[in-house]
Amino acid sequence: MLAAMMKLHNYFRSSASFRVRIALNIKGLAYDYVPVHIARGEHHQPPFSAIAPEQLVPLLEEDESSGGERISQSMAIIEYLDEINPEPPLLPHDPVGRARVRALSQIIACEIHPINNLRVLKYLVKELKLDEAAKNSWYRHWVREGLEAFERQLAEQPAGIYCYGNTLTMADCCLVPQIFNAQRFDCDLSGLPRTMAAYEAAMQTDAVQRAQPARCPDAES
Repeated sequence: MLAAMMKLHNYFRSSASFRVRIALNIKGLAYDYVPVHIARGEHHQPPFSAIAPEQLVPLLEEDESSGGERISQSMAIIEYLDEINPEPPLLPHDPVGRARVRALSQIIACEIHPINNLRVLKYLVKELKLDEAAKNSWYRHWVREGLEAFERQLAEQPAGIYCYGNTLTMADCCLVPQIFNAQRFDCDLSGLPRTMAAYEAAMQTDAVQRAQPARCPDAES
């Protein structure tokens, strides 16, 4: 476990930030919560823009005594945490298991989330002039298609409590925020028994509960 305090620059509604908060909680790692209000454009302004070349959250920043490293991109952060703090593992020890967890994680992080994040939704409205109904239809379509693929992947492996086996993995860190947001947008989540069972099981854990957006210091009422 890291002795030095870390900072997590994040936004309470960012699903990518939510993933990292879950991972930090699973690892039992303390961190300073540094809010960056994406909806107000704070990610494009100093002081955050001066330390974040991509101007995106989350950004993990180590204490200067530990080298002051800054790591961006939620998946890279989670794997970094798993490498420097191996227990409890977020990736299985065997190569096939690691590949399967990464594949599940990437269905969400690479296939669903990139075309449904806040900046894409804003572009649909401001630049392409979609109305609210059309924007939400876009969101729901791609979430449903991605989650159906996720469900098919789960069906290819033995049943477990969570996404992969009986311990939380990186896949659960990705699934929980995606379902959380899907529920906000009233997406169709029927006919996804393995997916929703894994989500409900993860939601019962302390690590996930403490990472909830509503419990973040920048959460809006």
